[in-house]
Amino acid sequence: MSNLTLALAQLKVGDALPELPIAITTTLVVGGALASRDFTLVHHDKGQAQAAGMQDVFMNILTTNGLVGRYVTDWAGPDSVMKGVSIKLGTPNLPGDTMKMSGQVSAIDEKEGTVTVEIAGSNSWGDHVTGSVTVALPGSS
Repeated sequence: MSNLTLALAQLKVGDALPELPIAITTTLVVGGALASRDFTLVHHDKGQAQAAGMQDVFMNILTTNGLVGRYVTDWAGPDSVMKGVSIKLGTPNLPGDTMKMSGQVSAIDEKEGTVTVEIAGSNSWGDHVTGSVTVALPGSS
């Protein structure tokens, strides 16, 4: 990603964001759960996750939300500001898999100085997360 913040004039609806593969590790799953103060056992205790019917610990929504935000703001640049996030979870993210983030510009609001990106994060089971993120780009309005 770039150290420069994008400008609305550089973008058009349909532009694709570069794909970002994210390795799903036990450390990422457990660390994300604990950092977000989610002490639900299935996110950091493999035995509890297996008792609940999963093969291993699985990622919580707050970690997913953080990864979605990182993906879009890394693309948009360091001076971009998230204005809205709407995500929906699908298949679980389990250690040993890779989530491939992808996105596409779906709307540009020149009056508000914002761009909306539709995102998807897919793993070997299908879509882990889908949704949209709106970011403001400075100097655009």
